[in-house]
Amino acid sequence: MTSNFWTGWPLRESLSREGISNARMWIGRAVRAVVVAGLVWITLTGPGFTGWSLVAACAGMAATFLAFRGFFRMTADRRLWPSIGLFAVLEAAAFGFEFTGARAPAIVLWCACAITAMERLPLSVAVPCSTIALGAYAVVSHDNWIATAATTVGLGLAGYVVRLDAEARGHAQRLLAQERAARKAEAESAALTERGRIAREIHDVLAHSLSAQLVHLEAARVLIQRSTDLEADRDQLLDRVVACRGMAREGLDGTREALSALRGEMIPVEDFLRSLAAAEGVRLEVRGEGRALPAEAGLAVRRVAQEALTNVRKHAPGARVDVRLEYARDDVGLEVRDFGGRGKPGKPGKPGELASSGSGYGLLGMRERAELLGGTLDSGPDEEGFVVRLRVPA
Repeated sequence: MTSNFWTGWPLRESLSREGISNARMWIGRAVRAVVVAGLVWITLTGPGFTGWSLVAACAGMAATFLAFRGFFRMTADRRLWPSIGLFAVLEAAAFGFEFTGARAPAIVLWCACAITAMERLPLSVAVPCSTIALGAYAVVSHDNWIATAATTVGLGLAGYVVRLDAEARGHAQRLLAQERAARKAEAESAALTERGRIAREIHDVLAHSLSAQLVHLEAARVLIQRSTDLEADRDQLLDRVVACRGMAREGLDGTREALSALRGEMIPVEDFLRSLAAAEGVRLEVRGEGRALPAEAGLAVRRVAQEALTNVRKHAPGARVDVRLEYARDDVGLEVRDFGGRGKPGKPGKPGELASSGSGYGLLGMRERAELLGGTLDSGPDEEGFVVRLRVPA
């Protein structure tokens, strides 16, 4: 920690103009312009500068200005030796001004070098550089030694205060950048979460409706393909078409419901399950004291019930199905159990030819939905059929 304190560079943010208001920046520029103009005026109108000496003085001031800009750039890039070299050039320029009688520019340059070195260089280098600049100022000063010492110490402390102020601004800028990055990441995460939610809604609504329609259409196709007397099978075909039409209507209702869910407008879960049970011809049992469920938990119960019943139609047509909704203290449970399907593989409308319809990601999607809410979903065969169990916090 101590080594880094002495040898570490100031933060990059503290060496840049980031975090400085436009008003403060323009005031700083105006002050520097006035100071430079005043020094140029004092130097060029003073005695001893005529002809070529005046040209040399102007060239020296221009070179000093360029050296200062280079020093700022090298320190911003954290290039130590070029920075030290340019600092030496500035010190030489100050001695040159003092030697030619331009004392005011020399003193201002020494003081500026002392403060700037403290602000922009590592302390292990800044302290010696600032000491050299202030020592040169003290040597050429004609004030009494008390005033000179006070001025020298004051300038050294001023340079350190400027450094602390720049460091504080740099830390503030770094924290602000980190906060902005965190907010951006949070916004992107929220957008991805919402996209995932919408994707699940699209899958759950469309896969449920379209796979159910596909079941009936596939059964009708098999019946037409294998039938020798379409007139005799007319009633079965009509039943399939009517069922398919019902699935399409159900899909439209599901789409409306999904849009309502995305807006946060949903009917109670228990009412939904009663309506679904009546439409599917299954038995519904409700245990516990009913209550309003959080939106995401209620949506999970709805979608799992729909997907489980779709799977029963696909894989066990004709099976008896029991649905149980259980309100517990800290969660809600749903169980969908079927008791075996009729028929053998390979017959029209039976599991052999219809089980492959749909997306094939139903159970995976249900489990993902449950885990996102901190719940669980178990599914698998039991003694008489297949069972799906969901539990989610609510």
